[in-house]
Amino acid sequence: MPTPAIAIRNLDHLGLVAALCQELGIARMIDAVLPKTPPYKVSHGEALVAMILNGLGFHSSTLHMFPQFFANKPVERLIGPGICADDLNDDVLGRCLDALFEADVSTLYQVMAEQVVERLELKSTAVHLDITSFHVDGAYDQTDGEKLGKLQLVRGYSRDHRPELNQVILELICENQAGLPIYMQALSGNSNDTKAFAQTVRRHLSSLKAAQESRYLVGDAALYCADTLQLLAQQQQLFVTRVPVTLNEAKRAVATIGTQSLVALGNGYHGCWQSANYADVAQRWLLVRSEQASHREQQTLAKNLLKDSTRELKAFNKLCAQRFACEADAQAELARFAASLNLLQLEAEVVSEPLYAGRGRPQKGEVPVSYQFHIKGLAASSLARVAEARNQTGVFILATNDHSETLTMVELLAIYKAQQNVERGFRFLKSPEFLTSSLYLKKPERIEALLMVMTSSLMIYAALEHRIRQGLVEQNRSVADMKKKPTQKPTARWIFLRFGGVHEYQLGEAPPQVTGLTVDQQIILDVLGERYRQIYS
Repeated sequence: MPTPAIAIRNLDHLGLVAALCQELGIARMIDAVLPKTPPYKVSHGEALVAMILNGLGFHSSTLHMFPQFFANKPVERLIGPGICADDLNDDVLGRCLDALFEADVSTLYQVMAEQVVERLELKSTAVHLDITSFHVDGAYDQTDGEKLGKLQLVRGYSRDHRPELNQVILELICENQAGLPIYMQALSGNSNDTKAFAQTVRRHLSSLKAAQESRYLVGDAALYCADTLQLLAQQQQLFVTRVPVTLNEAKRAVATIGTQSLVALGNGYHGCWQSANYADVAQRWLLVRSEQASHREQQTLAKNLLKDSTRELKAFNKLCAQRFACEADAQAELARFAASLNLLQLEAEVVSEPLYAGRGRPQKGEVPVSYQFHIKGLAASSLARVAEARNQTGVFILATNDHSETLTMVELLAIYKAQQNVERGFRFLKSPEFLTSSLYLKKPERIEALLMVMTSSLMIYAALEHRIRQGLVEQNRSVADMKKKPTQKPTARWIFLRFGGVHEYQLGEAPPQVTGLTVDQQIILDVLGERYRQIYS
């Protein structure tokens, strides 16, 4: 009697991802908007789920490598019955990307994200706006895009420190409870942050405000410009943002930090309120000093002070070597130079120097034919200016138009610091193990659609992390962290690692089964629910 064949497939953490996609109805939502004409084997919704699984599989596989990625995975268990790895080829996925683009990826994603937020019952108090860039490989024909105003893969300010490469910009808005991206927009590689934020506020803020019911819009310094602030005021939207230190008003405010009575805010932060009316928008500024940032910046400040003082001293010595035809010119140049100094202070004067007709030493009693003038004196570092510079290290300004007494300095600082949710999302998307290394596709339109897939992967990652943490707290259970200590706040990445080595095996024609689970794996499945236990059963 022949021995039954044994088939072993890697399930790992992908079952968690697939179960959450089923719970949230990701494929169903996409198929409702983008129905596929029969006959077909893989719908657009199932293709999107496959790309999300690949993105969260941390294998960085390009589209033409999808069948190889799923070759040793239980595809039917993860995506749907009757689907095999060969069905997930680059033609199917490419057509899915084309369909996503034709449906307007930003609008489609926003609708999908609104339903996900509703299903997870997230009640966010703020949404966070930020922007980043991804470099792309390959050459693209941009002539049609320039005429039609489509996405341009061009050079611009590179946050990847690759200015020689073309790039694409991704703008995200995330809610603050789970760090879930609720809006995404692909922009041309040379887009300006400030202008992009203003356009988002002008075109999409009202719909986002109605859908999310968030109190605050939070952004970095690019959000703080006159046009955007006036748009926010017109829409009666409360904002929290960082004030650019390049503004004259900000410089004057920071200069007064030494005379202010600062209140301890905890964790090394101190601050005080200050009224402002920039761009004719009444607001409150919170001047904040961070002890950690101050200590860090003072190390750099010492080097800069030495560099600046040396540069100014060389300029002063060069000025002293100059000769002037009249005393007034010398005095004017001395006054101009003294006003340009940032660090040195001068004790200098203009002195006259006689000029004689002949060469060499003049004879006794010889009358000079004219006089020339030069500057003579000493230069030294101003201790007051050095102390002022040190006093301003670690200082930044937060602005808000919320004048209610209920908003405290501590709460305002906490709202702004939650901006790291969207920044953490960008770090996740830029991880070398994610699929961003495959940003080379046949058409720029597919790159725009792929950015939606990447954002959808981030949404599933953040949602799964939120569900796990919420379930552990509600059931008063915990799992071991990296130090083998119990925690109720594991990262999704850590849970993914803990689910490594979970396999589906099948003996002959018998029903497939999943290998034995560890205690922590079983706890995670219990807090997530029956749907997750079934995938790992």
